[in-house]
Amino acid sequence: MATLKDIKGTNVQSVDGDPSNPIEGQIWYNTSSRVLKGVTAAPSSGSWSTGGNLNTARYQLGGAGTQTAALGFGGSPPVVGRTNTEEYDGSSWTNGGALNTARWGIEGNGTQTAALGAGGQYNPAGGVRSETEEYDGSTWTAGGALSTARKEGATAGTQTASFYATGQLLAGPTPTATEEYDGSSWTAGGTMGTGRYGPGGTGTQTAGLAFGGARNSPYANLDPTEEYDGTTWTAGGNLGTARYGMAPAVNGTQTAALSAGGAGGTSATEGYDGTSWSTLANLGTATYRFGGAGTQAAGLGFGGGPAASVKNTTQEFTGPNVKTTVTIDVD
Repeated sequence: MATLKDIKGTNVQSVDGDPSNPIEGQIWYNTSSRVLKGVTAAPSSGSWSTGGNLNTARYQLGGAGTQTAALGFGGSPPVVGRTNTEEYDGSSWTNGGALNTARWGIEGNGTQTAALGAGGQYNPAGGVRSETEEYDGSTWTAGGALSTARKEGATAGTQTASFYATGQLLAGPTPTATEEYDGSSWTAGGTMGTGRYGPGGTGTQTAGLAFGGARNSPYANLDPTEEYDGTTWTAGGNLGTARYGMAPAVNGTQTAALSAGGAGGTSATEGYDGTSWSTLANLGTATYRFGGAGTQAAGLGFGGGPAASVKNTTQEFTGPNVKTTVTIDVD
């Protein structure tokens, strides 16, 4: 009779417990529980659940970090913008250090203890900001200013290697320029194919993603996705739902991105695989212009609008296709 070793060319590993990070398809024998186990990642659309509320309801705020160690900062109301920073531990928000410059429409990336916030605006008729600030887990300090002041762009990466692309000026055409940050100063990067404000951004400085957004004159929600290699932007697969102001998983990747909400208050969620976007489970509460953090497998959205109904809610995403350890029936 053929054995598993004859068929697969390997023995089933015996482990006192379970492996710390098994991969999909891996099988092992748990000597403690005396059962055969394996890992599966069945196709799914994921699911959203409710997390702890922000202490201060707001929208148009920046986000950074992961689902269990996130950061939310800035935002509106009031129209002059906020300096508030809050830190999330996976269940509740606590107040952190205040931004030096109050603003909304600020974009963020990085981690809870090494975050970056750039751009924004301080009131509807006031100036668009160029200031960049860096967070160390307790205090914001000034970094190098953007070459072009703007708000609501697409940003991703880390505190010492990030990009900021497109966005909105106080007046005039939407820029297509990209700037890259090295931890101290911004320099010119590649030019985007489609200028827009309010797009999502995720990935790294050399493998980034920007998607969706909106334009004025004439106004329209947009669906294009563009991929960045650190030098050049190229077209990717379009979003299924054209929109702006969505919460991206800021620490997602170019081949595993998450886009949720947006466009005046939709609950639509989509996942990107490096080629195309697919429909995932809807948000529990439709919202837009809200903070985002995490990854495609463990995403986070918090706060949001519209302005007439600013929210303090937090929503957590699990999936899709999260690995699950199962016991294998050998009877």
